[in-house]
Amino acid sequence: MLMFNVMSYYDFQQGKEGSMKIVGVIPARFASSRFPGKPLADIQGKPMIWWVYQQAVTVPELDEVYVATDDIRIANTVKSFGGKVVMTSNKHPTGTDRVAEVAESIFADWYVNIQGDEPLIESETIQAVLRPVVSGESIEAVNLMTKISNPNDIINPSIVKVIVNEYNRGIYLTRGIAPFPKERVDYITYKSLGIYAFKASALLFFKSNHRGRLECIEDIEMLRLVENGIHVRFVDVNTDSVAVDTENDLEKVRLLFNERLKKCVI
Repeated sequence: MLMFNVMSYYDFQQGKEGSMKIVGVIPARFASSRFPGKPLADIQGKPMIWWVYQQAVTVPELDEVYVATDDIRIANTVKSFGGKVVMTSNKHPTGTDRVAEVAESIFADWYVNIQGDEPLIESETIQAVLRPVVSGESIEAVNLMTKISNPNDIINPSIVKVIVNEYNRGIYLTRGIAPFPKERVDYITYKSLGIYAFKASALLFFKSNHRGRLECIEDIEMLRLVENGIHVRFVDVNTDSVAVDTENDLEKVRLLFNERLKKCVI
């Protein structure tokens, strides 16, 4: 925690440059245990990573957008459509670790981790995670959350539930049922979305510290900041983005794309 009380390299650079630089990073790996090669899965004749990249580069707040990968097949695909690539280690346990490696070679004041397996993501949703940043709030990280509408998601351990205080500061994240409805039924459960914004110093903290007890129990990377008292601001958004973890998810996304095409909103 001491690193937040001293002027870091990043703070010095920001003061010297006089402006804030924000970089978007899309972590993408080929060797997914549940769905190998999913960033290259075909959707409407384009690889999934293409759809994510095209939305990211339209976000005006992002100065640059990179795909961070450890696989030459993904790298060559991104380069083929004119995208920027940073090759990273194949040892990273999380996407945020991959973003942290990118930060070692590409300077920015803030880094946005944009999941490469959410092809339905919209540029407005990415912008939402940056609202507290551009408005100058005193925060170290931002995460998106959305209301859970499907009751099955509440009991699904793959869905990360979010607990915030009245100021939308993150208190806890869990794969369990939370908050637990002991007596009341008029409550809202929120789930975390896979878009994070990190101040450079917070990303450095993440990289420099081991997984804590709670992160190890829940296997939720954002807990590394929350359980150390770092201010993570959550932004409530309304989105129907779907993460592709399995081939069944891919088929669901393809159907949603077909529906959007009929409405001419893609």
